[in-house]
Amino acid sequence: MRRNLHLLIIDPQNDFCDLPADYLPADPADAGKSKPALPVAGAHGDMLRVADLINRGGAGISDISITLDSHHRLDIAHPGFWISATGGEVTPFTQISAADVRTGSYLPRMPAALPRVLHYLDQLEAAGRYQLMVWPVHCEIGSWGHNVHADVRRAYNRWEEDTLRSVNKISKGSNPWTEHYSAVQAEVPDPDDVLTQSNQSFLSSLATADLIYITGEAGSHCVKATTEHIADYFGPQHILGPQHMAKLVLVTDCMSPVSGFERQYREFLVDMVARGAQIANAADVLTELLDNADR
Repeated sequence: MRRNLHLLIIDPQNDFCDLPADYLPADPADAGKSKPALPVAGAHGDMLRVADLINRGGAGISDISITLDSHHRLDIAHPGFWISATGGEVTPFTQISAADVRTGSYLPRMPAALPRVLHYLDQLEAAGRYQLMVWPVHCEIGSWGHNVHADVRRAYNRWEEDTLRSVNKISKGSNPWTEHYSAVQAEVPDPDDVLTQSNQSFLSSLATADLIYITGEAGSHCVKATTEHIADYFGPQHILGPQHMAKLVLVTDCMSPVSGFERQYREFLVDMVARGAQIANAADVLTELLDNADR
């Protein structure tokens, strides 16, 4: 019997890929080349393997879901939101705590935003998952960096035409007041913004699959956060039981961590396996897809 095999590709976007020079288009704004804002070492190779899975194994894929990091330029996790105690700019890769803001080390450029920012940071730190990180402006809506890696897009376009099915695209991150690593929900959901709250339709679509192949960038952040939330949904409390965790297959040669966060990535893999998820590589997955295509 044919199985329902779901390919999940998390944030396969240009800004996260260490693209070679021939993948970089001209940028008319500065007469130079467009460059990824937050390239993850190994991501280009990861995306080529993802594209190959679709190109060669697409007949065995039942569904494809793609998440898209989608930010405004002014965002609580971007430099332009913040100012230092001396009035200077806050550089990317600065971590900001609630205590830092209370002492005035870092402040929002909009003074009226201070109460909301403090409330957010308190909630974020109480959750214990992340501390606020100021990232380079990335995946800005409408930019080249927001676009999907060219090979992945070409591969899934062909799959759509062959199967007459559309890829499910899930946008996340457009609320500038909360970080949104996970495609399931924001780190601190905004009660006034349904797009930051638990995406039940996405979770329900995954629940119908026999296997969910998880790929994308970055393994230490958005892949990790999304998978953890899916695992929580598929955990012991789920109506269909904890065996759902075995549906999750982390394709480890189709994801890479942000540099400096390798430990968090390794710990994530160990934790997911302990909870019942599977580990595979692209060759393993391709074999299963080809077998499924023949059923």
